[in-house]
Amino acid sequence: MSSPRQTLPGTDQPPAPESTAPVHPVDESRPLGRILLFGIQHVLVMAATPISAVFLMSATLRLDAGLTVDLLSAAFVLSGIGSLVQSLGPWKFGPRLPFVMLPGGAPLILFLAIAEQHGLRTATGAVILTAAFYFVVLPVFSRLLAFFPALVIGTMIVIVGVNLVKVGALLVTGRPGSPGFADTTNLLLGMATIGFTVVFYLLFTGVLRQLAVMLGLLAGTALAALLGHMDLGRVAEGGLVSLPQAMPFGSPQFNLLAALPLMLYSLASMAEATGQTVINAEAVGKEVDRRTAVPATIRGDALTSLLGGCFGLPLMVTSGENIGIVRVTGVRSRFVTAAAGAVLIVIGFLAPVTRAISVIPSAVVGGTAMVVFAVITVLGVQMLGRSHLDRHTHTFVCAVALALGLLPILIPGVYAGFPPNLRILLESGVAVGAFTAAVLNLLFHHVRPGLAARLATRRTESDR
Repeated sequence: MSSPRQTLPGTDQPPAPESTAPVHPVDESRPLGRILLFGIQHVLVMAATPISAVFLMSATLRLDAGLTVDLLSAAFVLSGIGSLVQSLGPWKFGPRLPFVMLPGGAPLILFLAIAEQHGLRTATGAVILTAAFYFVVLPVFSRLLAFFPALVIGTMIVIVGVNLVKVGALLVTGRPGSPGFADTTNLLLGMATIGFTVVFYLLFTGVLRQLAVMLGLLAGTALAALLGHMDLGRVAEGGLVSLPQAMPFGSPQFNLLAALPLMLYSLASMAEATGQTVINAEAVGKEVDRRTAVPATIRGDALTSLLGGCFGLPLMVTSGENIGIVRVTGVRSRFVTAAAGAVLIVIGFLAPVTRAISVIPSAVVGGTAMVVFAVITVLGVQMLGRSHLDRHTHTFVCAVALALGLLPILIPGVYAGFPPNLRILLESGVAVGAFTAAVLNLLFHHVRPGLAARLATRRTESDR
């Protein structure tokens, strides 16, 4: 005998079935205290990038102290806004993955080159033009995503990881030929920070283990203070609040020819954003549609760069740093990087906090970064492991792309004799590796089979 049908009181309607679909860890909300702790961990690891970017701008362009503080405030605020956009994904901006955004890297170098040659107002105009260029080119680029399979993406991520490990190592050693290169105390601090991180990861469990990266960085900072390698006097200097200044160099000047190098770089940046999106999704174990997720990441880059240009900053780009942190800690929630974005915005307005973070020795940050960045390389290797490298053509494609992509990373200045605009692309190992892998994949797995089929058909017809 069947049981009577249950209905809602006062109606003849059955109750709505309860949703049993589990929430993916990426979309999982955690207690506010934990989210803030994990967000601060992201901030501590990545804070050196906007600080070093602004200090390099100030030193290269001989900016006064007041303007430097304004730019540092803007760098933190825009990094926070970009992280919120990429993590929360409003409308079609941002892939809703745990991402952070930062200035620096190749876009900063190009910004400085344009500023030195054409002036700061033209450099600012170049950033705004390039941000608009993203939106114009994106529909065409989206159609090419089919030619970026796991073999291409994995190769690109390995190159990204190796390049980032080098960046972290240079924070520890300094650049070859510079004063104090490979200073023994800095090497000690970098290696000790890595050691502290390993010990915390080994001994702790639960939340403390997930915070091993931050605890290792804090322990390295404490050791630096004991060795007298921290200038704490700077923390008390200056006021309490700093406000970003719009158009700090005056109204921008738009010069397409001057902006061309940055526009060319944006093509490489879009390829890198493709790899960052795919590997981020892999790291958190979420299935994403590349045709929508990748363009959303690029739109987030473009929007944040457009805003950043209005505050005198270079292009803002999605960062691979947080992907390594996500994999090490196992905390996959995008609300953690959203919390990191909120913390960055607060830091941008609170001058003492900015100064306190800026006194953490670069060698300590570099030691932490080396571990986090090496994880990204491992993620690329894992992706290549699923790319059927036992097939000879796959091995060949990967090998040639790695050789050409790693060349400018391992031997800086190798393309110094080439024309400037061509050198911009060649010196981006990620762009060269991605382009090489995509073209070879196209030739070996799309063009060659078609040609072989046509030749076989012609032979059959001739035999008749």
